[in-house]
Amino acid sequence: MTRKIKNYEALISAGDTDSRRIVLDITERTLQRLDSGERIKSIMHREGPLLYIGEKVWDLSKKRNVYMIGAGKACNAMAMAVDEILGDYLTCGYAIVKVPEDTDFYRHTKVYTGGHPIPNEEGLRACREILEVVDRAGEKDLFITLMSGGSSALMSCPIPGITLEDEKRTTDILLKSGAGIMEINAVRRHISQMNGGNLAKRIREAGAEMIGFSIFDVVGYPPTGDISVPYPHLTGTPIGADDTTLEEARRVITDYGLEDRLPGNVVDYLMNCGPEGETVKEFPEFTYYGLNSLPDSCRYAKEIAEEMGLSAVILSSFLEGESKDVGTVFSSLAREIQTYGNPVKAPCVIISAGETTTKILNNDDIKGHGGPSQELTAGFALSAHKASGACMLSIDSEGTDGTTSIAGGITDSATYRMSVEKGVNLYEALRTHACYEALKELNCDVQTGNTGTNVCDFNLLYVPEIKKEEGTAR
Repeated sequence: MTRKIKNYEALISAGDTDSRRIVLDITERTLQRLDSGERIKSIMHREGPLLYIGEKVWDLSKKRNVYMIGAGKACNAMAMAVDEILGDYLTCGYAIVKVPEDTDFYRHTKVYTGGHPIPNEEGLRACREILEVVDRAGEKDLFITLMSGGSSALMSCPIPGITLEDEKRTTDILLKSGAGIMEINAVRRHISQMNGGNLAKRIREAGAEMIGFSIFDVVGYPPTGDISVPYPHLTGTPIGADDTTLEEARRVITDYGLEDRLPGNVVDYLMNCGPEGETVKEFPEFTYYGLNSLPDSCRYAKEIAEEMGLSAVILSSFLEGESKDVGTVFSSLAREIQTYGNPVKAPCVIISAGETTTKILNNDDIKGHGGPSQELTAGFALSAHKASGACMLSIDSEGTDGTTSIAGGITDSATYRMSVEKGVNLYEALRTHACYEALKELNCDVQTGNTGTNVCDFNLLYVPEIKKEEGTAR
C-alpha cells in the first residue's frame, strides 16, 4: 500500500512529535478508505462483455461505442480504475485532471491537464473534443462519466459570446469575493456548456445512455450508504441536475457588489437572459452512483480514532467561514477541552469537514502563496501554545490547497515558538497570504499529491491530556 502522506517522516520530526504522529496516522488511514479508485473496484467488475455495478448488469457487446468522460481533482484514480475494468471494451476515454502523476497508467484514455482553480486552454480544448464525440453519439452508445470536485474549472467551455478569458476573470473574482462555493457555482454553471448538468443534457439529446459516478464535494450532502446501490437524484457537476438557479446567480452578483467587477458580457448575459438560460433540474433516465461525501471523511476518522482508543467527536461537516478565524476557534476549543473537559475530555480528537475560505479584496496584498487550509493551521498556531501538545491538521482532501501543490498544513503548540526562533512571522504570512512559504520553512507543510478523493477540507484536532505539573496557560 502506497502511503498517501508523502512527507510523513519529515512532519513527525518537528514540533509536538507524539501529537503529530497521532494526527497523521488517523489522516493517512482516512485517506486510504476514501480512495475512489478502490471504491469503484469494490462495486464494479467485468466478466467478458458483461459489466456489473452492484446488482445491475450491462451487456457491452450490444453497445456500438463505450466512452468514458472524467474530470475533477480525483479523476486520476477514478479513470484508471474504469479504464482497467473495461479493458478493450472502452472505445476511448477522456480524463481532464488537475495534476498528472508519474505513476498514472491508462490503456485507452486521453489525458488532459485542465486549469484549477482558474480554467485554461487545455481544458477548453478537451471539452470541445468531448462535445464533438457526444454530438456524434446515438442510442447504442454508452457514456461512463466520472466527476469529482474541480470539474467546474477543469471542464471549461463557456457558452457562445463568453470567452475563456471572461470565464477566467469571472472565476478569479468570485473566488476572492468571499462568496461560498455554491454561490460561485451558481454563476459558473449558468455560463457553461458543460457544467450544471449541461454535459448530461447533451448526452440525453444524443439519445445515448449514461452511467455516472460522482464524489460529492459540496457542504450539505449526506453520508454515503451502500455505494453499490444507484443514487436516486444526483445534483451538481456536469452530469447531474443543477440545484442552483439563474436567480441565485443574479443574487450573487448583487449581494457581493460584482456588477462592475465581473466582465460586462457575463453580467449582461446573466441579468438579461430568459428561461432558456436555466439549467436542467432532473435526469431520471440516467444511472448514478455516489462514491464519497464530506461526512464520510468525518465518519471514517472517528471510527479510526476510536480503534486507537481515543475519544472522538465530529464537530461539523458543514464548516465554513474565514479560514484564519476558524483556526483561532480551534485553538480556543483545545484550551476549553484541556481546562474544563468540554465538550469532551482529553485525550481526544475533534473532527470536521467543510470548506473555509479566504477573502482577498486586492491582489496587491498577495506576497506569496497559500490556501485556506494553510491559513487555518497558521491561525491555529498563533495561540495554540496555550494548549500544551494540541495539534491541528487541515488539508484539502484532494491533495492541493489553494494556489499550491501541497495538501495543507499541520501546526501544534510548539509551532509559534519555532516561528519566533526561525524569524518566521506568521502574522505577516496571514496578512500577505504567504502561508505556504511560512509553513514550509517550519516543516508544517503536508504533501500528498493526488489522494484519490475530493471531499473538500478535512480537519483534525488532537488534544492530549495536560500533565498536572504543566498547568494550563490562561
